[in-house]
Amino acid sequence: MRELHVSLETADLDPAARKLQEPLEAQLSSALQRAAEKVEHDYHGESVPEVSERLLDDTKSSLHPDIAAAFQPDATKLRQAAEAVVQAANHFHE
Repeated sequence: MRELHVSLETADLDPAARKLQEPLEAQLSSALQRAAEKVEHDYHGESVPEVSERLLDDTKSSLHPDIAAAFQPDATKLRQAAEAVVQAANHFHE
């Protein structure tokens, strides 16, 4: 599976978050990557929307509660990540 990366829009961040943008992106990307690997490993034919929901839930569960509460990924990009997980899982299970 390709490596997943979360990018934060600088214009959407408050001054404190801007100062922490790089480490926040790294933490979010790492959490999303771990979630994708877990979901891919545990994949049992779920639909892309179900995988999207699992990715978001698993990502948020590994973050600090304040960061998790504020994490609202772009729905299109989350769906693309879910599609990549489904494709990789289907390829793996063939």
